[in-house]
Amino acid sequence: MATGSELTAQELAADLRALGIQAGQDLLVHSSLRWIGPVAGGAATVLRALRMTAGPESTIVVPAQTTDNSLSSRAFRSATAGLDPPRRAQFIAAMPGFDPVSTPSSRMGILAEHIRTTRGSVRSAHPQSSFAALGPRASDCMAGHAMDCHLGERSPLGWLYRANAAVLLLGVGYTACTAFHLAEYRLPGVRSRQYHCFVQENGVRKKVTYRDIHLDDSDFGQLGDWIDDEPFVRRGRVGSAADCRLLPLRAAVDYAAAWPPFRKRRAMS
Repeated sequence: MATGSELTAQELAADLRALGIQAGQDLLVHSSLRWIGPVAGGAATVLRALRMTAGPESTIVVPAQTTDNSLSSRAFRSATAGLDPPRRAQFIAAMPGFDPVSTPSSRMGILAEHIRTTRGSVRSAHPQSSFAALGPRASDCMAGHAMDCHLGERSPLGWLYRANAAVLLLGVGYTACTAFHLAEYRLPGVRSRQYHCFVQENGVRKKVTYRDIHLDDSDFGQLGDWIDDEPFVRRGRVGSAADCRLLPLRAAVDYAAAWPPFRKRRAMS
């Protein structure tokens, strides 16, 4: 862990190597930069440190999800709770349509948004659960993100699983680990629901409706408490952050899919 007043890319890269990141390793990164401490250059320096550590052959992936265009998200329900019909209609009329080129991510963190807007970045097309990627296989990872597959096999998570990528939890806990959702798609009998959101097509806002599984992250923290004892989980500090985690995405998904409480909760829902 560095001791200077502002962390440099070299210091962060040393911490990332100590955590276990290997050259050429594809990474799914969830992050909260405020826990890393003051960084000279901010998110751009953190990205540089990741590239210095993982090297030019690595593809770095971040969530770029959006909620401001959704009629079925928790964020929408919270924002419209208590509104009378005219005010609710006014709120909906002002909601933007999703454009993969220009729509900012929502609550995904500074690093994720920096990577999304970095030259050469590729974003998947899902209007709610998109990802963004930089690296030699970014286009392959982002391709074919199906509308009715938020976080399943036909999403970048499926590609990352097949590519044997790793999950880096940088200043965040297991509640942020979207890879666990891939395990939900592999369970029998998981219930589905309808989703509603707006997209932007040729300058016109359009409402789209699709059906997908009912995503449930309510037990991710508890699942993380269990998985954290597994030998494949690497722990360490990056900058000033509380313990960070590096774990194989494939092992994390397989563990979640086999974890009895995970399976039981979804069978009951």
